[in-house]
Amino acid sequence: MKNRSIQHIIYAATYNMGGFPVRQPLPSAQVNNLDPFLLLHHADVKVPENVPVNKAGVGPHPHRGFSPVTFIFKGGVHHRDSRGNNNVIYAGGTQWMNAGMGIIHSERPPHDIHEIGGRQEIIQLWVNSPASEKMKQPVYYPATAEEIPHIISNDGLVTINIVSGSFNGVKGPVPASTEVNTFTAEFKAGGKHFINIPANHNAFIYLLDGKLLVNGSEVKGKYAVVFNNDGDGFELEAAEDTRLFIGSGLPLNEKIASHGPFVMNTETELLEAFRDYEMGKMGVLIED
Repeated sequence: MKNRSIQHIIYAATYNMGGFPVRQPLPSAQVNNLDPFLLLHHADVKVPENVPVNKAGVGPHPHRGFSPVTFIFKGGVHHRDSRGNNNVIYAGGTQWMNAGMGIIHSERPPHDIHEIGGRQEIIQLWVNSPASEKMKQPVYYPATAEEIPHIISNDGLVTINIVSGSFNGVKGPVPASTEVNTFTAEFKAGGKHFINIPANHNAFIYLLDGKLLVNGSEVKGKYAVVFNNDGDGFELEAAEDTRLFIGSGLPLNEKIASHGPFVMNTETELLEAFRDYEMGKMGVLIED
């Protein structure tokens, strides 16, 4: 197995997103996007006890043209949208929404967030949709921790959860609209595993915490590693207990026009998205 070489090691700087501190390794100064991945946010926040739970988190907002995906590591997320979906997913689960032609959703803490620790830790990943899929009907795929298959290394030190795509013959439950693999993983100190990646995929990892040796290079928590497309995958070895995200995807190789919550192919399509949202064509979300 040939290791892919490292293209970039990127520190996830902290940004203020509407009052929420988030770490953002993608996009960054080094990498604008890693086709088909557009953005990654990592948030680990304490839910304020002086704010009603149904007013905390992220209120109703629109999307069109891509899939915003939330991977939940602590706490939970209560998803509601203008298509009538209303669901809570807790730690270890994923909420995958293909926004398609347009949808409005909110992401609040669950009603029992303070009983389960009061923290929300999530990764939100934006996965671009091809032009042929951007104006299709929106689809929402929730997956609980119990519904996401995993593999465990023979020594028990490495666990890899397969959300979408496949790994070592294990297929994830989420039917993504493009060819993407999204995995979460936990490596105990000393754990070692080779991550096979299709030759035609772009690939990266993001460390929530801990420390890994990546092809022999030391990488700490809050850093992302972007790989060149020159090998079969990459070997990871944990110097400390480490939680990480692993993503790979077939590039779309299409023009991107994006602004705020919309990702299209042309500026005209962007203007149409804003117009359609203002005209109410993406529906209405009234939270109960």
